[in-house]
Amino acid sequence: MARKIFGTDGIRGSANSDPMTVEIALRVGMAAGRIFTRGAHRHSVVIGKDTRLSGYMLEPALAAGFIAMGMDVIFAGPMPTPAVAMLTRSLRADLGVMISASHNPFHDNGIKLFGSDGYKLSDDTEEQIESMIEADMQPDLAGSKDIGRAKRLDDSEGRYIEFVKNTFPKGLRLDGIKIVVDCANGAAYKVAPAALWELGADVVTYGVEPDGFNINQYCGSTDTRTMCRMVGEHGADIGIALDGDADRVLVADETGKLLDGDQLMATVAEAWHTAGRLQGGGIVATVMSNLGLEHYIHGLGLTMERTQVGDRYVVEHMRANGFNVGGEQSGHIVLSDYTTTGDGLIAALEVLSAMVQSDRKLSEVGRRFEPLPQILENVRFTGTPPLDNATVIKAVKSAEDRLGNTGRILIRKSGTEPLIRVMAEGEDAGLVQGVVSEIVRAIEQATG
Repeated sequence: MARKIFGTDGIRGSANSDPMTVEIALRVGMAAGRIFTRGAHRHSVVIGKDTRLSGYMLEPALAAGFIAMGMDVIFAGPMPTPAVAMLTRSLRADLGVMISASHNPFHDNGIKLFGSDGYKLSDDTEEQIESMIEADMQPDLAGSKDIGRAKRLDDSEGRYIEFVKNTFPKGLRLDGIKIVVDCANGAAYKVAPAALWELGADVVTYGVEPDGFNINQYCGSTDTRTMCRMVGEHGADIGIALDGDADRVLVADETGKLLDGDQLMATVAEAWHTAGRLQGGGIVATVMSNLGLEHYIHGLGLTMERTQVGDRYVVEHMRANGFNVGGEQSGHIVLSDYTTTGDGLIAALEVLSAMVQSDRKLSEVGRRFEPLPQILENVRFTGTPPLDNATVIKAVKSAEDRLGNTGRILIRKSGTEPLIRVMAEGEDAGLVQGVVSEIVRAIEQATG
């Protein structure tokens, strides 16, 4: 069936507009509750959220749907997405739900669903939920004595902080390390600074005063300018920028220079390979990762396998093929020795571990390769994506011919926003910029 509600990372849209309405949240809770109430045990679901104003609206709507189907609801409060995945497993819940639109501005929100194993639901399961949303679920409602209950998990923050700290090598500390951490006014605004401080670091915080509206606003991994500047102002050893739900991270070295997810993957992959920990003979990245990363990984005698964009597809490929390091250029880093999804804080700790163990600066440890020139531009559209337009097809073909074997082009529709993403990379920066501009103009003409 054609997916109308679920995208590449759950459900996402403008709050209080279809599909992010109270009615649909209620129906999602009912549909998912219907599917995941299997067996005679008491069924439960963990619900977490980020700091968006609309979380107050969607959280009770989802809870009502689950409770109506006989599931107990455990409220975790504002917590990172990976914390919800961890708590779902730890509490032996049947389902986990994160209410977040990740890196999007406050007026958007989303719903991400995790199975009892802490992994995001498969496309097939999401399609099953979607098919039930408009169905009559009245016959499946719990009886009056069987409706679910709700409670708040008071120690959710402490559980996650201890989990994160336990991923850091035993006997290693962050004493003497100054860290600027930007929590994007999002879900990690309490837990990230606390975990870093408890490991011994001198912590300088930014983006830790959420008001329901300022999540990802001029802060976090989508706007790292202030974090990078603060590294220099405070003489910090590293800057860490999380996104709104803290499942992705970007890092700045001691000079304030940014390291993206490709550099972080290279750093972790080399460290784990040297330690004999790397599994699968390489890493998993997406089609967006820089060719420079691929060349670097191959230079280590390892492989790099690519998937479509979306950390869930990276995770699926890792699970199917025995890899334990994967991720995206945007900063989703998946380390399956510890987690079932991207975890920005744990990824940052792995980079810090490499720094401390080598007793070297991040500029020396974290910049493993020189990226090939890569340009990414987004074109907003309304209605049907114009990728089949003859003018656009001609422009793409022309660009591919101009690049030849020296680079590559990737054109795709965003799975979370009405955007066409145009990416090109190659050895000649001027040529790369030229072909991207040519395709963008064609798309803009096609959209009118």
